[in-house]
Amino acid sequence: MRIEELKKLGVNTEEGVNRCAGNEAFYLKMVAKALECDRYKTLEECIRSGNPDAAFDAAHALKGVLANLSLTPVFEPVNEITELLRTRQNADYSDLLSAIWDQRNALAELFMEDRKDK
Repeated sequence: MRIEELKKLGVNTEEGVNRCAGNEAFYLKMVAKALECDRYKTLEECIRSGNPDAAFDAAHALKGVLANLSLTPVFEPVNEITELLRTRQNADYSDLLSAIWDQRNALAELFMEDRKDK
């Protein structure tokens, strides 16, 4: 997978690679792991089951990982949902969950295409 493809989707790859000591291969490995983690599903399940504390924990953990890797397209809706959950705001989170999944899936698709090429 090429860094340029991530850039086209709005990822700040320069910042992310810099946070990984300039190691592009390591950065891409960490991005793949961040996109495959179970916290997306956990976040959605906790919101749907009415468990705001666990939902906040999942969202907050995702927020940190996404921020460190500068995965801005996914970070932004995760950040928004984290702040709503922090205040235990009674809200309809469905639009934010959809945005999170849409952005996550768009980025993850790049990795799937990359695997097909090998």
